Amino acid sequence: MTDLERQLAEKLNTLLKSTALSITDQQKNQLVKLVLLLHKWNKAYNLTSVRDPSEMLVKHILDSLVVSPYLQGERFIDVGTGPGLPGLPLAIINPNKRFFLLDSLGKRISFIRHTVRELGLTNVEPVLSRVEYFQPDHQFDGVLSRAFASLKDMTDWCAHLVEKNGLFYALKGQFHQQEADELKARFVIENVIRLNVPELIGERHLVLVKSVEFND
Repeated sequence: MTDLERQLAEKLNTLLKSTALSITDQQKNQLVKLVLLLHKWNKAYNLTSVRDPSEMLVKHILDSLVVSPYLQGERFIDVGTGPGLPGLPLAIINPNKRFFLLDSLGKRISFIRHTVRELGLTNVEPVLSRVEYFQPDHQFDGVLSRAFASLKDMTDWCAHLVEKNGLFYALKGQFHQQEADELKARFVIENVIRLNVPELIGERHLVLVKSVEFND
């Protein structure tokens, strides 16, 4: 184990103690390896503006993991996943759930494919596509997005992806009521949850949206 790996493992343990998450040693190792891969590929592929691996643990890994307790169902799609956020961290700690990671940029999907192989993940399906063109065989229990689009755009573009009782999970910084007011009548906000991300400066919210069209 390199010094950097050891430092990241120690920091991850410290961060996790501030949450209610229960994560195995193997999953912790996979999360640290994910950061190392992100750090390595970032130099050539510019996958994220966060350069420091220690910061990645807070701003990318923990920021993704804190959504885990709210996931309802087994099949999820992460739209505009970028380098696999929040999909990859969530897939690592939820081996019994399946995650489709969709992005329209080839270099991001290449990174995700490589990472899936390196970490031995069997519950991740990378998808290279624009979200409006993706027509899956099955719909999803949840549509995830992190800094992908406004609530209106997310629900408009992804309406065809969600199951009858499925949810949209929008990871936001601050929650703005104006964004909620712009939603079409067929979509309602079920909950707005303030997330606690250890050591993260600034607010984080999870906005849960569902479609009421199916009830007609």
